[in-house]
Amino acid sequence: MKQFTIKNILAGLIMFLILWEGLSLIINKPIMPSPLVVLPLFFRLMVGELGIHFLVSLLRVVSAILIAVAAAVPVGLGLGQFKKINNFFAPLISVLFAIPKIVLLPVLYVIFGISNFSKIFLISLILFFQILVVVRDESAALEESLINSVRTLGAGRLALLRFVYFPASIPAILTSIRVSVGASLAVLFIAEQSLTEYGLGYYIMVKAYQTLRYREMYAGIFAISIMGLLLYSVIDILEWRFSRGRVKNER
Repeated sequence: MKQFTIKNILAGLIMFLILWEGLSLIINKPIMPSPLVVLPLFFRLMVGELGIHFLVSLLRVVSAILIAVAAAVPVGLGLGQFKKINNFFAPLISVLFAIPKIVLLPVLYVIFGISNFSKIFLISLILFFQILVVVRDESAALEESLINSVRTLGAGRLALLRFVYFPASIPAILTSIRVSVGASLAVLFIAEQSLTEYGLGYYIMVKAYQTLRYREMYAGIFAISIMGLLLYSVIDILEWRFSRGRVKNER
């Protein structure tokens, strides 16, 4: 069942805007402009400067998600199948998983230079370990009877990966991506604050906040919030469609 239905999204946005308007009335200062002022500005800017920054940030996040999934899923499935290899690498994965990836930003700048790839790679690192651990644990927890029943049909290891392990891990993959989206956007926001000319982090902090353009700043904050909501909704729809398709196949 979809969590992010249109009804829920609209209800949540209305509640959020009411809360925002209330804070604006209470604070009653330029640092907290009313949504009635910010939203018209937001829509005007989205067809211009803000829209460009939005698309650049969205491209970075989507690219990081695709890279992380392509890298983490095969590794996670492999570790889930080969317990001896997993036992060998488990201590290293536990240590790397616990390291806050944002501290690696200057290291990536030194290695790869100050580029889009550095920012994308940093976000993909966060997603990589989230997906890796979940897929590994999910594939390792599959019932042995299910695997043996497929093997009796003549399925080899590659067939098991394609038709058993991978389909069984898709809900876990989508869940791990959803959980990581918030952290990914937070890291993106920090990474875009300096040494770049495009991205919502740059727009909010450099173009708006540092020049005391508070209405533009809140328009940028609203834009990155919409991006997070958009990503959550897409992942939720994908998970719902997969779950529905799996139910039909089981029938």
